[in-house]
Amino acid sequence: MADIIYTDGQGRIRSSRGKKGGAGTVVAAGVLVLGLVGSAGAAGGGGVFGPSASGSAGSSGVAARKLDGQKAAKRGDRDGAWQRLGMRRLDDRWQRQVECLSASHGEVREFFAHTPCTSLDRVVIAVGDGAGNNAVVSVAWVGFRNTRDLRAFKRIEDRHGSGDIYPLGASLLGLADITFTGDNYGTDVDGTTITVAEAEPAAGHVDRETLDALAEVAAYLPRP
Repeated sequence: MADIIYTDGQGRIRSSRGKKGGAGTVVAAGVLVLGLVGSAGAAGGGGVFGPSASGSAGSSGVAARKLDGQKAAKRGDRDGAWQRLGMRRLDDRWQRQVECLSASHGEVREFFAHTPCTSLDRVVIAVGDGAGNNAVVSVAWVGFRNTRDLRAFKRIEDRHGSGDIYPLGASLLGLADITFTGDNYGTDVDGTTITVAEAEPAAGHVDRETLDALAEVAAYLPRP
């Protein structure tokens, strides 16, 4: 049975853009409203979706913040990683299990049927800028026996329409669902572990570049 880990509100605890559209997977979006009322924007102001970001900052601004966020994530500074993008963590849910077959679908599931993973850790994270612009981020850390198996998995996982690992969400939170399309996608490889991250908007306005950045930063988060 999987161990479900709930974190508190204090933040304890390379990448390729765009994956597959097709049949998306679903996660609870209602978590994104938690903690928003009365919360202040992160990184000292209106957040990444305020006037300073939508106009003058442009693509180069998001790219620079993404690199800073990835550096923070690699250091293990999870909340700092979001802050580099003008966001703050609102809530998260974690789960750990030792097999991947039951947590996957499509060609990804077929792969796991003959090449089992050795571990699977997943988290769904709600982030927002304090001004009603919110996103949900799914991250999965998948362990393999060797790098050959990992590379074979990555070739399938990166391909459009190949299936996926289910994100956490509705089964834990019992809230309204949104669809993960795979359009905002990041991966990172560390030894025999691959991290797969995806992001989707949930409320307000979150532009595509920022969603990509959220996924690509999340792919650098350390395994729990």
